[in-house]
Amino acid sequence: MGNNTPPKHPLFCLKWPWDINPNSNPNKPLNTCTSGPPWIFKSFQTLGSLALTLVGSVSNPQVSSGVVKSKGLLSAEEQGELEQRALACALANGKEATVVEFYSPKCSLCNSMVEFVGHVESKNADWLNIVMVDAENDKWLPELLHYDINYVPCFVLLDKQGNALAKTGVPHSRLHVVAGVSHLLKLKRPFRR
Repeated sequence: MGNNTPPKHPLFCLKWPWDINPNSNPNKPLNTCTSGPPWIFKSFQTLGSLALTLVGSVSNPQVSSGVVKSKGLLSAEEQGELEQRALACALANGKEATVVEFYSPKCSLCNSMVEFVGHVESKNADWLNIVMVDAENDKWLPELLHYDINYVPCFVLLDKQGNALAKTGVPHSRLHVVAGVSHLLKLKRPFRR
């Protein structure tokens, strides 16, 4: 019974993306709870890449009980659960606003917005959260009905308490969606001198 046993990792480790300090003590050993945020919270870009992967898997799908599956990907239930956790964390972190993007992995316009939304998120990270939500996932049906989501991509602006303030209109073009997102941001963007 020596000290050669590997350190025990916690069963559940909740890491907040805004608590990461790149200037922390380099001599401090990293464990699984301090090495960085969990993959779902690294940025919506992770979900965007997941969406792109799902779109890629549609060309060579393995259909199992009506759900498109590919090796190594999350099930629809697991993905929905992670998206719901991401939204809950975004609403709990105290930032001024959260934008929820309802997308479809099959939507080419949605996929073309990934880089733009990543830029918006990084530019406004001090006051804004962005969470991507797969509108085709049944876990989001209550929100789809509540926010009257009949098209994708659709962006919904939420305040700190999670109340919907506005949403983008029917997407006629990429430029139309970009303009809609810009207008949403103007509603809650803090005044800067």
